Amino acid sequence: MKRVNLAMGVIVSVLFLASMAYGGKISAEYGKELFNDAKLGGSNNESSCNSCHANGKDLENAKNNKKFSKAVNKCITSHMEGSKIDGRKAEMRSLKMYIKSL
Repeated sequence: MKRVNLAMGVIVSVLFLASMAYGGKISAEYGKELFNDAKLGGSNNESSCNSCHANGKDLENAKNNKKFSKAVNKCITSHMEGSKIDGRKAEMRSLKMYIKSL
């Protein structure tokens, strides 16, 4: 019984730490917030993803792009004048979920 409790405690701890590592908030709804956020990636202008891709315009094939993070970061660094987002973070994963939902 003690082994089962210990194992469950370890599993819960690992899941908690994993969610914290990804910001604890990974969802299409969060992705939508970020898609419309002019401060994404520390943007230095008033642009958001939605500024150029209103309602998902021209993103029809983005969900299948194997270099999704690279493409998003190119927009953030060039058009939004911001900084890259790590592809493993909640922000990038949520953006991808939202774009897949369009």
